[in-house]
Amino acid sequence: MARNDINDILVFFAVARERSFTRAAAKLGMTQSALSHIIRALETRLGVRLLMRTTRSVSPTEAGERLLQNVAPRLEEIDAEIAAVSDLGGKPAGTVRITAIDHVIEEVLWPRIAPLLPQYPDLHVEISSDYRLVDIAAERYDIGVRYGDQVDKDMIAVRLGADVAMRIVGAPGYFERRPLPASLQDLMKHNCIVLRLPSSGGLYAWELQHDGQALEARVRGQAVFTNVYHMLDAALSGCGLAFLPLSMVDEHVRAGRLVSVMEDWCPAFPGLHAYYPSRRHASRALALVIDAIRYKD
Repeated sequence: MARNDINDILVFFAVARERSFTRAAAKLGMTQSALSHIIRALETRLGVRLLMRTTRSVSPTEAGERLLQNVAPRLEEIDAEIAAVSDLGGKPAGTVRITAIDHVIEEVLWPRIAPLLPQYPDLHVEISSDYRLVDIAAERYDIGVRYGDQVDKDMIAVRLGADVAMRIVGAPGYFERRPLPASLQDLMKHNCIVLRLPSSGGLYAWELQHDGQALEARVRGQAVFTNVYHMLDAALSGCGLAFLPLSMVDEHVRAGRLVSVMEDWCPAFPGLHAYYPSRRHASRALALVIDAIRYKD
């Protein structure tokens, strides 16, 4: 296969995965018109349509899906092998792409990764904040971060920290107008600050437990966010009750800015884990980042 065909197929993979010429162009640092020209030329050379285009969406055809499913993994294996060979000499180099939730990036990942960068000038780290349960293989991330019970069994998982305690909190001013909840029935009467899930578009049901029994509280309220920091700000302003990690709210509780309620109903989620695909040769850059972020008790 000609080198140009390989380069053009890589461009096709980007558009097919993003389902958008706009997002693919931004990721590749190219113009949309250049991407369209490359895809049209590739389709002409192959004699088959690879993408279905409408005014609102882009999706692979049957032929495009076959390329995506069968050829992309092989090219990725080649990339991994080339990276492994390159790693045999010199210092760790290359880009490690990570996807995680915003507060995990701020509290866990970045404090551990930041000291690496001055030591390894050829190491690059791209961190994406995303609340979706991202398919890291399909979207070409090197590392994802999830709670331990959410990690697929075919992934290598590395613990990042202890189990994550949760708290239900509200501002003292909020409770001046309402009694503190002591039961699930009480909680359902309160104005709760809710997270909208990007994957399903639904509202997150608070995962509680009592007397050893797991419960889902489908709370409602006036404020809905897609970001936990905005939920924290809303709770601090007295808008209502929020269900958040203890690490985010502990200093505010100790300072009296928030009140923690129903603590015996709040579980500890399985600890955060970094996970990545099983590969014969993980790059030195990936191994370096994994070692830096792993939990060191």
